Amino acid sequence: MRGAALALVAVGRMRPGVEADLFAHYNARIRPPIAVTEIAEKGGAVALLAALPASGFVVALDSAGRALDSVGFAEALQAWGRVTFVIGGADGLDAAVKKRADVTISLGPMTWPHLLVRGMLAEQVYRARTIVAGHPYHHG
Repeated sequence: MRGAALALVAVGRMRPGVEADLFAHYNARIRPPIAVTEIAEKGGAVALLAALPASGFVVALDSAGRALDSVGFAEALQAWGRVTFVIGGADGLDAAVKKRADVTISLGPMTWPHLLVRGMLAEQVYRARTIVAGHPYHHG
């Protein structure tokens, strides 16, 4: 199933390893794949805000955000259409970035390593697309 174009603006540079492999594994299954823009840790909120689209739907990932189950995320992703996700670095997201976001969601109340969150997001996007398509990947 083809879906709306998705983008990710994330703090930190992905290096080879299990986190990069996890993201690549799921992103390769998404059509079109998530386009990634990486921001250096030292760039801060100003660099993140500059990398976000001037208009368009922005979803911040933050542990204090709204928790969605996989079906709810699939429904939301369809409603959002073209979306840019934003993932902060080790210190999370600055208040100005959260304010720019149209929605803030959580992958759970635990704190996750920001590089691992990329793979978790890609898996959930893939899962959402399979839910909408009626594919048996999701056993909800």
